[in-house]
Amino acid sequence: MEPHVKLFAGSASKELGRKIAEAYGQPLGNLSLQRFADNELGPSFDESIRGCEVFLIQSTFPPSENLMELMLMVDACKRASAHKVNIVMPYMGYARQDRKDKPRVSIGAKVVANIIQSVGTDRLMTCDLHAGQIQGFFDIPVDHLDGATVTAPYIKSLNLENLIFASPDVGGVVRTRAFAKKFGAEIVVCDKMRLRANEIASMQIIGDVKGMDVVFVDDLVDTAGTICKAADLVMERGANSVRAVITHPLLSGPAHARIRASQLTELITTDTIPQREENEKVRVISLAPLFARAIRNVVTHESISSLFS
Repeated sequence: MEPHVKLFAGSASKELGRKIAEAYGQPLGNLSLQRFADNELGPSFDESIRGCEVFLIQSTFPPSENLMELMLMVDACKRASAHKVNIVMPYMGYARQDRKDKPRVSIGAKVVANIIQSVGTDRLMTCDLHAGQIQGFFDIPVDHLDGATVTAPYIKSLNLENLIFASPDVGGVVRTRAFAKKFGAEIVVCDKMRLRANEIASMQIIGDVKGMDVVFVDDLVDTAGTICKAADLVMERGANSVRAVITHPLLSGPAHARIRASQLTELITTDTIPQREENEKVRVISLAPLFARAIRNVVTHESISSLFS
């Protein structure tokens, strides 16, 4: 007999959690969060989870407080005798810190992996990690979902005649090529040089975009400096149109203003992170049905890769 399944959402993913629960076919469980005067957090479950397979839904953006809340939720589950505790983390904060790219720095993604495992998490479900090899930081099962499962069909529905995909940097070539393969299309690459984080010194396009409908592919957009500069550059080089498709819309600081002022026709993204302001150029496609199917397949011990193969 399968254990009873219960779904709960943390503060950062209430709306996505509600949509996942609806797609799964049951309501979200009842969870309270006590916040002390100094912002110390104290989550508690308002219903029994003894013997249940629990799925905790929470993107860690902004990462610090939401990660701590999620870890306390896992600990509360373990102490309440849950059968299994599964984290559904649509967006994993600190995933960009996946290696030592200069001396004397931390590897933030590995630290987060250690924290997640230290509290007794049984399984992690996430989507489009900044680098796929981050899965190797974990010694528990990791279900790594593909956001292109929901964004690629939308691109196909546009029926763009001269479609070509573009990587906003050299590091994203593998991701872009995998996306382009779904369409049998070619790719071009932006080569950029940074002076410091979130600040670009120079950029050039490797490949011909004249007369083409360009779609940039990336896992996330933060301040939108790179993607907007790249979009304007390909239009200068004679592109017919330019769009971007991403999974995680961080859209920090001046991002929305930059997107509105850029030559991007639209930014196609998902709801791993809730939007803080309306933007007519941002199209959000929900990942809730994909996560709901993945949760069901975990519970019934069916294939996860079949959902996006």
